[in-house]
Parts: sequence; structure tokens; C-alpha cells
Amino acid sequence: MSTQRVLINPRVADYSRLKPIPDPPRIPDMMEQMPTIAAFLMTLDAWFRHRGDVFVGAGGYLLKTLDDRNGPYPDGSFAYGLEDPGWLLHRNGYVISEVGKPPDLVLEVGSESTGRRDYTVKRETYAEYGVGEYWRFDPSGGEYHDAPLAGDRLVDGEYEPIEIVSDPDGRHWGYSEALGLELWWDDGQLRFRDPVSGEFLRNLEESEDALEESEDALEFERMERAAAEARMAEMEAELRRLRGE
Repeated sequence: MSTQRVLINPRVADYSRLKPIPDPPRIPDMMEQMPTIAAFLMTLDAWFRHRGDVFVGAGGYLLKTLDDRNGPYPDGSFAYGLEDPGWLLHRNGYVISEVGKPPDLVLEVGSESTGRRDYTVKRETYAEYGVGEYWRFDPSGGEYHDAPLAGDRLVDGEYEPIEIVSDPDGRHWGYSEALGLELWWDDGQLRFRDPVSGEFLRNLEESEDALEESEDALEFERMERAAAEARMAEMEAELRRLRGE
């Protein structure tokens, strides 16, 4: 099945009646896109984990109805305000007529085989589907897309460009109303920043480092506790000896 994440501990439910949608075809240079797709999934998964109405997925079809098998398959999809996001995981795709609303945001990652379609044909398709925000990220810096980072917001049925700021250091960023976060192109990597705190959300590497540090701290705490318990046992034994017990 295609790679999908659901930002919720799914409720106990019977999904056996759902027939999974077949996986879309793989593009030849998909592996080049995987670091960016992984950053999209893992970072947003951690950020929205406290909510139970959010879905984040990647690689599955986006369809108007279940009978529509000619829909696109975004590299990343995001939707909020859903009653049961876990249901989408088992469907292995996003069917607008079933969910009751289009995704609030989709992301396409630039590649040699699909790059031009991302900022031409797909832009028109996602507007027609009613996707609230359409973001394009090109790890190459603009070789495959028309820009390193670009975004559009749906206004009265048509896309209007989202302002992208280009910093002197070569980074580019724009604000997503759907996420409440800034999307950054940072040396070919997709990053997210909280505009309230001004802090970047941890990427996959930073999260792994933090987990390792946390595990090291827990191990040190266990060792200290064991040493303290051993010392306490020695003191109790010494007291019993002094008492002549």
C-alpha cells in the first residue's frame, strides 16, 4: 500500500467493509522525492499528534468519487476537521465524496519525470478539486519546478499565489493558513517553522537525536536509581550489624 500516516490513535472500528483503493503507479525517480515526503509526514505527524481530527498522507489517490480512477496522487496531503481520520488509512486514498470535503492542503515534490506537470496541469486539477492550498517544493532549487518553493491559495474557485520570501542566505519561505505554519526551502530540505515561537519544528534527524538523548538520560537515571538503592541496602545492612541483629 502507499505510504500513509494518520495523526490519531484510531478508534476501535470495523473497517472490513472497506475495499482498499489500489496503489498508484510509481514514478521512476520517486526515491529522490522520499526525503522531502518523509519530512512532510513525520514533522506534521509530531506537530498535530495531540489532535484527533487531522489526517496526513502521502502517495495515495485523490478522487472525487470512488468510481473516479483518473485522479492525481499527491506526494503529500493534509486535512483537518475530520470525524474519523483512521478510516482514510484503511481506504488507502482520499475520496472527496466520502470524506465530505477536499484536502485542505496538498504538496508536490519536484522531480525530472513530473516537475513540469506539477506547476501547470496539476495546479489546474487541484483548483478544480477544491484543494484549499497547493504547495510545490523543488529540492533542486528550481531545476524541476518554476521555483524552489511556491504555493497557491484557493480564492473564489481560483488559485492566487502565496507570497514567498527569499532571504539573502538563499532560503525561501511562505506561510500556510491551513497548517498555521511556515514552509521553508532550506538548502534543499523541507522545514516547518512555528510563526508564534519563531522555532523550527524538529526534522527527522533532529527527532532521532532527541530520542537518543532521551533514552540516554533514562538509562543514566536508571543507573543512578540502582546505585542509590544499592547504597541504601548497604546502609541498612550496616545498621543491622551495629544493632547486633
